[in-house]
Amino acid sequence: MRTLEIDALRPTQGTHGRREVEKKADAYRAMSEHDLAQSIRDKPVPIVNGPASMCFATDHHHVAAALKLAGIGHVPVIVVADLSSLSESRFWVEMENNHWVHPFDAHGRRMAFRALPQHVWESQEDDFRDLAAAARDAGGYVKTDVPLAEFRWAAFFRRYLPAPTSESEYQALIPKAAALARTELALGLPGFEEASASAASQR
Repeated sequence: MRTLEIDALRPTQGTHGRREVEKKADAYRAMSEHDLAQSIRDKPVPIVNGPASMCFATDHHHVAAALKLAGIGHVPVIVVADLSSLSESRFWVEMENNHWVHPFDAHGRRMAFRALPQHVWESQEDDFRDLAAAARDAGGYVKTDVPLAEFRWAAFFRRYLPAPTSESEYQALIPKAAALARTELALGLPGFEEASASAASQR
């Protein structure tokens, strides 16, 4: 399997969850050499070949950033598309049409494609992206293969919950977010569980 330097991966997302990255990095550091190698092999980073020989990661940004934080320099990659022959403008049209890019900042505002970070660990920290993962882990919704699902949940929580100003406020938001994810307000979001929402509405 082809490998690539993490430094060479161009991110396609403007934000990430700092807590999620650090949690993954701690888990990688705690693994044996054999288990770490197996974990890395099991989750190759999907990439798109773009103009000027650049390689754009379309998923697993948190994994790559966490591995970098844990001192790993290379990751296995899988090429999902070769768009290297396209102009820059046409390239981004194709990326967006295929849901391979999420150009939004930590406040949910759209950003220019050229404003996306250069490296996976340089993405803006977004408490709501962390909250999306934490609410899922707390049973608020189920993990799916829908592209950019966690970002859709982050946008949903950003709409209904206040931005935390401290770690204690963030922690207090987790059960609220998990409960909110089980209400009918979340109907249509990837991983929404109707049975949980129906039970919640009857209480």
